[in-house]
Amino acid sequence: MRFPTLATAILMASSALAADRSVTDDTGRSVTIPQEPARVVVMHEPLLGLPLMELGVNVVGSYGRKDDGSFVTAVDFVDTVFGTGRPKPRGIGPVGQIDLEKLRALAPDLIIGMEIDVEKVEQLSTVAPVYLQNVSSGKAHGFSVEEDLATVVGKKEAFETRRAAYAARVEAVRKTLPADGKPKTYLAVFLTDQLNALGDMSGAVQALEDLGYARLPLTAEKAPAGEGGSMLLVPLGAETFGRLDPDLLVLMNTYMGDARDADGTKAALERIVPGWEKFVTPAKEGRVLYLDSAKVSLPTIASAEHTLDAIEAWAKR
Repeated sequence: MRFPTLATAILMASSALAADRSVTDDTGRSVTIPQEPARVVVMHEPLLGLPLMELGVNVVGSYGRKDDGSFVTAVDFVDTVFGTGRPKPRGIGPVGQIDLEKLRALAPDLIIGMEIDVEKVEQLSTVAPVYLQNVSSGKAHGFSVEEDLATVVGKKEAFETRRAAYAARVEAVRKTLPADGKPKTYLAVFLTDQLNALGDMSGAVQALEDLGYARLPLTAEKAPAGEGGSMLLVPLGAETFGRLDPDLLVLMNTYMGDARDADGTKAALERIVPGWEKFVTPAKEGRVLYLDSAKVSLPTIASAEHTLDAIEAWAKR
């Protein structure tokens, strides 16, 4: 009886090893992870969790969700980006404090964090392998985070299928835009209590650049690169803003509140730059596009598609 038992054990161990693979994460760490992780916990839900969810990955836990399942900000990005009805990850502790008991209870087979989570690796690795992904402005572009993660979690085919459908949508929207053969520029501005030029990583940027728009050049002094997962380039002074003249000025209000439509965004900008509609050239000439920041700011194909929808509606007015 011993031989079959031993043979079975060896076979099971070999199968388990075959299902794992060694990868190098974006901080240069070598990590052994499952071939196709079945239960993933993320350390930043909007920047890591949503790209994985779009690929069909089972994201069971998220750093920052509350015990009642609600998200830490005023908006739940799962609902705004994908629509209601999707299951939500469970919380593993408030931002600033990881609850290891809750994390272990979720039985993850992979934890995915940002490059700034490197100091948490030792603690998290007691529960599951930890992979760190670059999400900072300057290190990621458009929805490249989703493409990178697709390779990590064995979902490259799913990503390519989504990207092909997105590419067809880009071509359809491109046909609705005026074509005079001249290169076009854009400036995407995200409003908080100040003006911020949107960074490289978002569905909005991906869609705009895939349609042929190029970012209006800004000097480093006016727009230093964001760090630590920031999607923004800040600050953009009111005086500088008033002088800039992109072919398309994209405006979006903060997702920390509900006033994300055109009227709410106009009002928010009026508080920062009084009378802006009277002297900002794109506003005077009808070259302003208003986007819902909660739908378009994330590094997902879905966010890029929301942007395409808004651009198409604007072009047809």
